[in-house]
Amino acid sequence: MRVVSLVPSLTEAIAVSAPGVLVGATDWCSHPPDLDVTRVGGTKNPKLDPILALAPDLVIANEEENRAPDLAALREAGVGVLVTEVRDVPQAFRELARVLDACGASLRPRWLDVAERAWAELPAPESRLTAVVPVWRRPWMVLGRDTFAGDVLSRLGVENAYAAHAERYPRATVEELRASAPDLVVLPDEPYRFTADDGPEAFPGLPCALVSGRHLTWYGPSLAEAPRVLGAALRAAHR
Repeated sequence: MRVVSLVPSLTEAIAVSAPGVLVGATDWCSHPPDLDVTRVGGTKNPKLDPILALAPDLVIANEEENRAPDLAALREAGVGVLVTEVRDVPQAFRELARVLDACGASLRPRWLDVAERAWAELPAPESRLTAVVPVWRRPWMVLGRDTFAGDVLSRLGVENAYAAHAERYPRATVEELRASAPDLVVLPDEPYRFTADDGPEAFPGLPCALVSGRHLTWYGPSLAEAPRVLGAALRAAHR
């Protein structure tokens, strides 16, 4: 089995669960740190010729991360493409199991059981906060409706102020974000790399939680520690 992954979180899941099957991954596939495969461009602009040169049996993609025309071109070239959809935590676990099975993983990985248990045993939040969750700056873009990251936060007691928006990643001015009067601003370090010096200064007087984008937006082995890591960052910001 030869697999190319165009989804960073799934690259990590495949690499640690079905060693040896990955032959290609995107430039953004940063985990595992020692991953040694051919790089095939970005998630939005994969290089089709290098992918085809790897002669993959299967390309792993995601309906949000990757562009339909690129996936269609791979199919037209005779390559099998598995497209995932992940909008909430339960769906993430279903899709992970499907991907690993398609990649020939012989056994269900232990990290997947640990992750499912971590989320299943998560206690109900004692209180709930509202938050705006920027994912980009210049222009400002935030989490909107129906997103995996929004579901992750909701399970941790943080409701997305833009969850009812018509768009999944709406643009908004910083004035509009402040006017929504959130209890908290959640600033992940990807896709835009918010830092202590880049992001919080736009929201004076509001607590800001700088969080790991991998734990907030990735569906893979990081799910096992995400409740603990994100929960600690959210609590620290709202003391």
